[in-house]
Amino acid sequence: MKGLFSGLQSWGKDVILKKVVSNSAYLFASQAVSAILSILAANLLGVASFGELGVVISFVTNINRLLSFRMGDFVIRYMGRFLAEDKRKQSAAILKVAGLTELLTSTLAYLVLIALSRWGALTFAKDLSVQPLLIIYGITILGNVITETATGALQVMGHFKSLAILNFIQSLVTLGLFAVVYFNQGGVFAVMLVYLVGKMILGLGPVFLALYWLPKTLGAGWWRTPMRGHLPERKEMVRFAVNSNFSGTVTILARDSEVLWVSYFFNTTVAGYFKVALAVINLVVMPITPFISTTFPEITRYVAKREWGKLKQLLVRVTTISSAWTGAVAAGLLLFGRQLLFSPWTLFGRTIYIYKEAYAPAYAVLMVLLIGFGVANIFYWDRSLLLAYGKAELPLRVSFFAMLGKVGLAFLIVPVLGYLAEAALFSAYFVVTVGVLVRMGVREIRRQSIHTA
Repeated sequence: MKGLFSGLQSWGKDVILKKVVSNSAYLFASQAVSAILSILAANLLGVASFGELGVVISFVTNINRLLSFRMGDFVIRYMGRFLAEDKRKQSAAILKVAGLTELLTSTLAYLVLIALSRWGALTFAKDLSVQPLLIIYGITILGNVITETATGALQVMGHFKSLAILNFIQSLVTLGLFAVVYFNQGGVFAVMLVYLVGKMILGLGPVFLALYWLPKTLGAGWWRTPMRGHLPERKEMVRFAVNSNFSGTVTILARDSEVLWVSYFFNTTVAGYFKVALAVINLVVMPITPFISTTFPEITRYVAKREWGKLKQLLVRVTTISSAWTGAVAAGLLLFGRQLLFSPWTLFGRTIYIYKEAYAPAYAVLMVLLIGFGVANIFYWDRSLLLAYGKAELPLRVSFFAMLGKVGLAFLIVPVLGYLAEAALFSAYFVVTVGVLVRMGVREIRRQSIHTA
C-alpha cells in the first residue's frame, strides 16, 4: 500500500505528464459542445438526411485529406526537433516550406473536388441535388489552406490553451447559429452552413494565433529566414512528407470513409446509423483524443534528446490513464447504452430522449465498433512514436496491407452479410494495425536504449 501511494505521488510530480493532461483537458472542454451539436442535428434532420449530411462532410473532408501532406506531422517532427536543439532559423525554414506546400495542395484539392462533385453525389448520396452542397461545403478547403502548418507550430510551442479557446469560441458560435436553425426547423442545407462557418473559424483561427505567437518563439522577422541552407536533407524531408501523405490516403480508405462506404453499399439511412454510432464513439474517445496532439511533441522531444527512460515512463502512464477511461466507459455502454441513448426515459415526470428511437439500429453498430476503437484509444500513441523516430514508412506499410484486406473483404462480404459486417471489418482493422505498430514502437525503444547504453 505504501508502495502504491508513493507511486501515485511520483505521478503527481511528473511535470510532463501534468502538462499533457492539463493541455488535453483544455482541448476536451472545447469539444463537448460539438458533441451536443451532433446529437441535436441528428434529431432535427432524421436518419436519412443526417446520413446525407454525413456524406457531404465526409466526401469533402476526404478529398482534402487525399491531397494533404499532413503538414502538422511534418512541422511537429522537424520543428519540434530543431526547437529542442535551439535552432530557430531551421525551425523557421521548416514552417515556410510546410506552409507553401499546404497552400498549393489545398488549392489543388478544391479544384479536384469541383471536378468530382457530380460523381460523388451520384455514387454516395445517389442524388444529383447533393452536388451543390459538396461544392459549397468545399469552401472549407480554401479556409484551411495553411491550417495544419499553423496548428503544428502552435502544438510544438505548447499553445494548447490558445487552440482550446479558439475551439470553444467556434463551438459557441456554431451552437448559437444552430439554435436559430433548430427553432426554425431548418434542413440539410441550413445545418451544413452552420458546420461551414465552424470549419472556417477553425481553419483561419490557428493561422492568426500562429502569426501572433511565432515572433515570440522564433524572433521578429522569422518569415524572412531563407530556406536554402537551413533545411534538413531534402531526400529525408520528401520521404517523410510523401510517406505521411500516403499513410493519410490509406487512413482515408480504411478509417475515415465509413459513412461513404455504407452509403455506397446501402443508402443514406444506413449512413445515418453509422454517423450516430461514430458520434457516440467520439464521445467515448473524446477525453483521450487530445492526448494525441499533446503527447506527440513530448515524445518527439524525448526521442531528440535520447531520454529513453523518461519516454517509456510517459508512455506507461498515459496508457494507464487511457485504459482506465476506455474500460469504464465501455462497460457503461455495454450495460446501459441502449436504454440511455436510444430509448425514451422519464425525468421529473417528462419523457425525454438523447437520440430518437429511429436511430436504435445504431446501437449494434456502436457495440461492434467499440472493440476496435477501444484498442486504438488505449494505445493512441502507436503511430506518433514511430513518426518521432522518423519512421513514417512503417505505419504506412502496416496500414496499407491492412487497408487492402479490409476493403477487399468489404466488397466480398458486406453486400451479403449486411452493414454490421462493415463495422466488424472496421474494428478488426484497428485491432490488427494498432497491435503491430505498438510492437514495432516498443521494439524500437528497446533497440535504441541498448544502442545508447
